[in-house]
Amino acid sequence: MSGFRPADAALEGFRITRENPRTFGAWVAASLAVNILAAVIDANLPASIKQGLDSIAGAEQLGAQQLLATLTATAPILVLGLAIQSVMAAAVYRLIFRHDQTRFGYLRLGGDELRLMALTVIYICLTIALVVGVSMVGGIVVAISSVAGPAIEALVATAVGVVSLCVIIYILVRLSLAPVATFAERRIAVFESWGLTRGQFWPLAGAYALALACIVAIGLLLIIMFTFAAGAFVVAMGGKVTDVAAMLKPKDLRSYLSIGLIAYLLIDSVFRALYNAVIAAPGAVAYEALHGTPPQPWPAQAEAG
Repeated sequence: MSGFRPADAALEGFRITRENPRTFGAWVAASLAVNILAAVIDANLPASIKQGLDSIAGAEQLGAQQLLATLTATAPILVLGLAIQSVMAAAVYRLIFRHDQTRFGYLRLGGDELRLMALTVIYICLTIALVVGVSMVGGIVVAISSVAGPAIEALVATAVGVVSLCVIIYILVRLSLAPVATFAERRIAVFESWGLTRGQFWPLAGAYALALACIVAIGLLLIIMFTFAAGAFVVAMGGKVTDVAAMLKPKDLRSYLSIGLIAYLLIDSVFRALYNAVIAAPGAVAYEALHGTPPQPWPAQAEAG
């Protein structure tokens, strides 16, 4: 089992988009199609579903009955989002592992994507269980420490919070190669990542942190540049700088036809395509280095195309 260079893994997403411009163009087009679809859906969503999505996005404290009702109402939107995420991630894995499957910019919806969707649902449940379990243990420790007085309790609570966060991050990083393993091996590989990543926590964490830092920096730069350009355009047309914020919050489908919002959707599509590549690629590089040549349970030509 060989290692990998965290910097190379972190920058792999940038490399594959630079060396495969047509593929990247297809990903941008797909992201734009998703943005347009999102605009149409948003303009026609019933108020109850919009409220449910706002509740989930805002991380509101919902009761069990409210949460069930919200998830039921928003289920089609959540499934669609999960499918889109899986399709985009699988396209990156397919480019790296199955170079001959170039049709449609490596984008498709099939068994690989369905397995990734199933794995995501499993991991969401496992993550919730992990957070609940760690929180319960931490709560018990803090409760016991309260016997020593408020000052000690506060100190222990802080330490428990830090340790709990570190434990959660450690476990999530150790399990982070599961999507890549699931794609490469054409089976739902829930815990194989744990064995693959033994002794590789810091290289993996470093690769993920560097990739995230790079894409966040690019995102902030794009926001600043767009805001400056849009503000200058609005002022030149006799408006106010504050109108830029209102422009980015369309109230109906007709509002999406403004030049500024169309430009924003185009820039956002480029960024989303790049983001998907940058975030998905490090795990693929790490898996390939730690596992060796990805196994092929069936002849490669069986799914070539």
